[in-house]
Amino acid sequence: MPREKKVENYDVVVIGGGPAGLTAAIYAGRARLKTILIEKSLIGGLATYTNEVANYPGFPTAVKGEDITNLMKAQAENMGVKFKLTAVKSVQLQGDLKTVETFRTIYQTKTVIIASGGRPRTTGAKNEEKFLYDKGISFCATCDAAANTGKHVVVIGSGDTAIEEGMFLTKFARKVTVSVLHDCGKMDCNEIAKETALGNPKMEFIWNTVVDSFEGKDHLERVVLKDLKTNQLIPVDCDTCFEFIGYLPNTELFKDQLQLTNSGYIQTNEKMETGVDGVFACGDIRDKWLKQISTAVGDGAIAGFAAEKYIEESKAFKEIILQDKKPGLVYLYNAVDPASRSFLNTIGKIENQRNGAIAVARVDVYKSKGIAERLNIDTFPTVVVVKEGKVAQVISQDLSEDKIIAAL
Repeated sequence: MPREKKVENYDVVVIGGGPAGLTAAIYAGRARLKTILIEKSLIGGLATYTNEVANYPGFPTAVKGEDITNLMKAQAENMGVKFKLTAVKSVQLQGDLKTVETFRTIYQTKTVIIASGGRPRTTGAKNEEKFLYDKGISFCATCDAAANTGKHVVVIGSGDTAIEEGMFLTKFARKVTVSVLHDCGKMDCNEIAKETALGNPKMEFIWNTVVDSFEGKDHLERVVLKDLKTNQLIPVDCDTCFEFIGYLPNTELFKDQLQLTNSGYIQTNEKMETGVDGVFACGDIRDKWLKQISTAVGDGAIAGFAAEKYIEESKAFKEIILQDKKPGLVYLYNAVDPASRSFLNTIGKIENQRNGAIAVARVDVYKSKGIAERLNIDTFPTVVVVKEGKVAQVISQDLSEDKIIAAL
């Protein structure tokens, strides 16, 4: 007989333990929200494989990615965040209470922050697994270029990313050899990048080739290319191989519940909202331009803050805005608008006249329009009259004391 799963309740469940997920968890924990972060393999994500991070603010000298993410984890733990190393089996994201299910536990939560990142597409060539990340195969020129100063590197791919990153590598490496799948002179990148690369004296191209194998002892020593026309094997001695043949977002769990791009990334707005209430996405999992530790941290900060606001506004909406104990008057205004601020005096006057007979709520939309969006209000100032827990009337034009009293 199958064992019944344990059920645990949280305010926030973060899926993914890279820099984005860790930052989101820090923000949620600091807001005193009951938070758990679930990671299937390694806290820190792909950042832990980067030997030298020289462009993350606050570290004057290059530092290991693992050192940065270890500090993030410690900070999250100090904020009361719990960690669970296990794989998520399924999610149910609709409704006020979402569920995140693992092998042994069902986590019920008010909000979900998806930060499950992605993984670089690999070649599938022989011995590749042996040299991934810190053993000679890299996927980030920005991260590892400085470590290859004066060295010979191989780049796999000819798309925009491959060629632009290859040119960036020439600022450090003494030679960059590019393996291109196509005939001589044909690349997948834009024409400007192609012409610039072809004219770069540090770049050499080996056409009509794919990777056959990776060779070396403890560290990569050579990449063996295969000519697609002659089947000739071409050994290329090198110090590092950079693979730029695509990126695969880890969105398999969410494809039937969230809106994804054609490439499988989660679409979000600037608040990291996914389009499903209470569900946020941040970091490399979302459709974005630059994938770096610093941008992941920025995403995570927004997602954690947005989750806090969502929970706060959900409680206020249910207990204050749509309360059913007495007639309600909700005033939505923008604090930076003088007219909106001035009308607060009229709202106060009506409240005093009714002497406790009505419930008055003042909602400043300057920092967050969450309550307004739940009421489908986009014009301010606006008065909403609530009766028996439901919206009875909306007054947006020509606000006056008489109109409001008549509505009440």
